[in-house]
Amino acid sequence: MNAMTHSPAPLVEVRNLTVLLGGKRHLIRPAMPAVRAVSDVSLTLGEGEIVGLVGESGCGKTTLGRTILGLQRESAGEIRLEGKVVSALAPTGARAVRRAIHYVHQDAAAALDPWWSVGRTLEEGLVLDGVRAAAERRDRVASVLRAVGLDEAAARRYPHELSGGQLRRIALARILLVNPRVVILDEPTSGLDMSVQATVLNLLLDLRSRFGLTYLFISHDLSVVERFCDRVAIMYLGRIVELAPTAELFARPLHPYTRALLAAAPRLAGRRRERGPPLPGDPPSATRRPPGCAFAPRCRYAEPACRADEPALRPAAPGHDAACRRIDTMIGAEPEAVA
Repeated sequence: MNAMTHSPAPLVEVRNLTVLLGGKRHLIRPAMPAVRAVSDVSLTLGEGEIVGLVGESGCGKTTLGRTILGLQRESAGEIRLEGKVVSALAPTGARAVRRAIHYVHQDAAAALDPWWSVGRTLEEGLVLDGVRAAAERRDRVASVLRAVGLDEAAARRYPHELSGGQLRRIALARILLVNPRVVILDEPTSGLDMSVQATVLNLLLDLRSRFGLTYLFISHDLSVVERFCDRVAIMYLGRIVELAPTAELFARPLHPYTRALLAAAPRLAGRRRERGPPLPGDPPSATRRPPGCAFAPRCRYAEPACRADEPALRPAAPGHDAACRRIDTMIGAEPEAVA
């Protein structure tokens, strides 16, 4: 699925991004400890590329996506769109300068008004975009519904009358109406059965070709990521710990956490990779991050230096970066598995 080539020039560039959540003092209660939801993340999206963002729940994937979009303000670092800095703005201003970036939520139904027909919801976006002529709005809605594989009758239906797959299509139609260049897809296949997943993924590939889209694909489903993405970034406790072309990462994972995730994931053919000893424990609290490498308390390869200094994401092979002091050890090491 992931055969499309892309330009080497980044369309979106994230540089050393950090996002702190909480930590503000309130009138009637003391300040809660700040959570470092995203920590020193750097990532690029090339035009036409699909980059997968993978990690356990709570690792910071959605916060990173919302910050790129402009709904969450960064605490440090910068975001560039076509080479221009678009960060360091309050959310209202950030969204205004990032109109080319849009977000498809995991819960497609929650993003729709249950009391409005699909057509009215879609037209509302055009009204806000300054399209005054009702006939033009109806024509554009009908056109975009056809583009996502729905007939014009869908415009007269209400969200509760649609299946999960149809709701995902409506969410995509809503985004296409405003001519995006970058689409952040947050778990777009979650909750769908395998046949509907395949239909949605094929639709996304078709829309990428027809509309020149670039995707940031947030997911925990490694089998989908393996089929769909050009490159994959693995997140653990707010940091990217490995980044590589998809085929390279699945064939030769270098970070112990990536190896554990892949060992635990079902293969496309229904078989699991060879399993090693279970990975102990749970991720540490984001409010009490351990010193050094956050994965060290669960890593059987950890040495004292791992618990003292946080390793930087560094090149391990052409296009393949990993944040691990023991990269040489990882090459040829036995796989681990998540319990």
